[in-house]
Amino acid sequence: MDPLMSPERNAAVAGQFYPGKRDELERTIKKMIGPGPPRSALGVIVPHAGYIYSGPVAGDVYGAVELPDTFIILGPNHTGLGPAASIMTSGIWNLPAGEAYIDSDLAQSILANSKTLTADESAHVFEHSIEVQIPFLQYMVGNVNFVPIVLMLTSADSCRDVGEAIASALGERQAKALIVASSDMTHYESQAIAQEKDDLALSRVLALDPGSLLDTVRENQITMCGVAPAAAMLYAALKLGASEARLLKYQTSGDVTGDYSQVVGYAGVIVS
Repeated sequence: MDPLMSPERNAAVAGQFYPGKRDELERTIKKMIGPGPPRSALGVIVPHAGYIYSGPVAGDVYGAVELPDTFIILGPNHTGLGPAASIMTSGIWNLPAGEAYIDSDLAQSILANSKTLTADESAHVFEHSIEVQIPFLQYMVGNVNFVPIVLMLTSADSCRDVGEAIASALGERQAKALIVASSDMTHYESQAIAQEKDDLALSRVLALDPGSLLDTVRENQITMCGVAPAAAMLYAALKLGASEARLLKYQTSGDVTGDYSQVVGYAGVIVS
């Protein structure tokens, strides 16, 4: 589709989750990017809270992986809008650091390979979990092409379908893209409980076992909001030949505020 005819989405959380002015935004991100050195990766898990809380974890991950110019970003649906599994297949996102373009060809290929996804814009308009990732990518690579996918389903079959559709589309196009799963970990538990629960979930991620991750989160009532995006990313990475997952960084909101009575956990994981 001609970019001039594509639907536009304006920033929903600029000035709230991250600075709304480009200069301030770039200064903020510069301080958060990890030292690397960058390594090849198929997928990552990064958090999506306000930058003051989770930005250093996301920045460490983005500084530690080789970044192509195309990204498939999966996030949870916090708004409840739209279908259960939504992919936006064309459009321009207007953000403080500039425009980011949806890779329509790749998005259409993913959609064609999936029985679960629905082409939809409504689920994306106010959702922050994907938006907060893009300024990091713009800072690192400049022009960003991406495919946004928002999920509010948690069945293994559905997550597998989405993940394998991503892998199939990348294989068909012989395209290189980083698959980004946007997720925070346990929400509003004490530091000790959050750490215990998140260790359980992350052990399944590090074992490259998305089915067990979904089961573990459900059975232990772990409030990992992006468990479906993480599982879908793992299914995609496995189909693409992943053999290793590494926890790069874990911290909680308590490490920023000093209040460990009710925290949110943030994990940075690299899958290669």
